[in-house]
Order: sequence, then C-alpha cells, then structure tokens
Amino acid sequence: MPKVLEAPHQKVFPAAPKSWAREVWRRLRRHRLALAGAAVFLMVAGLALGAYWIAPYDPDAGDYAIALHAPDIQHPLGTDEFGRDILSRIIHGGRRSLLVGLVAVGIGLAAGVTLGSLAGYFGGRLDDLLMRVMDVLLAFPSLLLAIAIMALLGRGLNKAMIAIGIISIPQYARIVRGSILSVKENDFVTAALASGASAGHVIARHLLPNVLAPIIVRATLGTSEAILDAAALGFLGLGVEPPMAEWGAMLARSREYIHTAPYVAAFPGLAITVTVLALNLFGDGLRDALDPRLKR
Repeated sequence: MPKVLEAPHQKVFPAAPKSWAREVWRRLRRHRLALAGAAVFLMVAGLALGAYWIAPYDPDAGDYAIALHAPDIQHPLGTDEFGRDILSRIIHGGRRSLLVGLVAVGIGLAAGVTLGSLAGYFGGRLDDLLMRVMDVLLAFPSLLLAIAIMALLGRGLNKAMIAIGIISIPQYARIVRGSILSVKENDFVTAALASGASAGHVIARHLLPNVLAPIIVRATLGTSEAILDAAALGFLGLGVEPPMAEWGAMLARSREYIHTAPYVAAFPGLAITVTVLALNLFGDGLRDALDPRLKR
C-alpha cells in the first residue's frame, strides 16, 4: 500500500498587532460626521492660515461710498458700515479666533495636566488643596470668571487668551486626576517604583501615556469652547482692539444694522457656528474612536 506523503509542518506566526493609532483611525473613519467635521475645520484653518493670500481685500481698508453694500460679485458677503469687505474680515478674523482657541487650550492643558497629575499621583493634602481650588474656579460661570480676570489684566487679544486658558484649567485637572487615580494602582507602575524610578519619571513615562485618550478628546472639545468664549468676550468689547477683525467683535458692531443689513451679522455668526459645530462633531467621533467601549 503506497505511503501518503504528509505535508511538512508549517510554522504559523501570529499576526502582527495593529498599532494604537491605526486602530483609532480604523474606528474613526467609520464616523462620517466626525470626518466631515474634521474636513470643515481643516478648510477653515487653511483659509485662516492663508488669509493674506486668499482674502480679496485689505480687511481694514474701508470705502464709505460702498458702506453696507449688499452682497454682489465684487463683495460676495457684502460690506460693513465702514465699507470694508466682510468676506476678507471673516477670513482674517478666523486667524485670531483660532489663535485664541489654540493658545487658550495650550495654557489650560499645560497647567491642568500638571496640577491633575500631581493631585492624582501624590493624593493626600496636596490633592485636597488643589481640588478645592479647582472647585472654587468651577463654582463661577466660565464667562463671568473670564470677564473678572480681564478686568484685572485689561483688554486685548493676549489677555483674552490668558483669561480663557485659566478658566479651562479645572476641567483638564479633574480629567487627568481621575484618570491617573484609575491607572496608578496597576502592576507596571508598581514595578517602575520598585526599580527606583522617580515620581516625575513615573508620571511622564507610565501614567500620562495611558490617559492620553480623555485628554485629547477634552482638548478638541475645549478648542470649540474657547472659540465661543473668545467670540463672547469680543462681543462684549473685551477682545481685540478696533479696527482688527475678529468674529465676536464683528457681531458686536453689527447689532445696530441687524434690521437694515442683516448680512453684516449673519455671516460672522455663521462662521462661528460652522467652526464650533465642526469641532464638536470631530470631538464626538474622536471620543468614540478612542474608547471602543462606546457604541453608537
């Protein structure tokens, strides 16, 4: 009886694990609204970065002969009460609104992550002290607190960045503290401490990388909130100095003409709405992608 030749045994290698970023992207690209929000925000950011080349007119140059001119081919969004092109001012105003949002988030993120890490890691009296200070800041309405801070610092775009950054610190601090409290009892942290690692090394190398997901999501959503706060401060006259273009300031100056020339207020308001909505949609999808336990 002929022998049946058996196929040689083939060693099966396990599939390479997918990287964290690739897995997040795989989940994120299923979220159509998040991708649409990201695309819209990137378009707004691209217009803002290229404002000096894209804007058709000087945003501060006016012509009283065409003041409150309705939208037409030469001025697609019309002109304001000084005859300045609204489209050009919206594009240039986006630079300042986005700058305020990003810088304010950077301030809040840096301070909040530092304070939250110290409170969550060391605990005890330091945790109680820092969290009580955060509770006091959270007890005030954010816009009211920003106005109070600007009353001390003064008017101006730079002061608005600082004020909005300060009012966002408690949110980042609480998120980081809570995340670190849930991570620091793991075995890899105990092993790092047993090997003689310092507190700063453990926080930077072992704790913070494991709590990045909520920080990233909060920073994304915090950017949209900072843009809204900047617009509110500009609307109250505490933001940029005239004649600089900024969306909130443009809304404030258009109140007198809302019945006779509604487009003067409509287009800056639409710019704020679209930008904030795009960031919120992206942040919502990013939250779902970073936390696979959430099911849509």
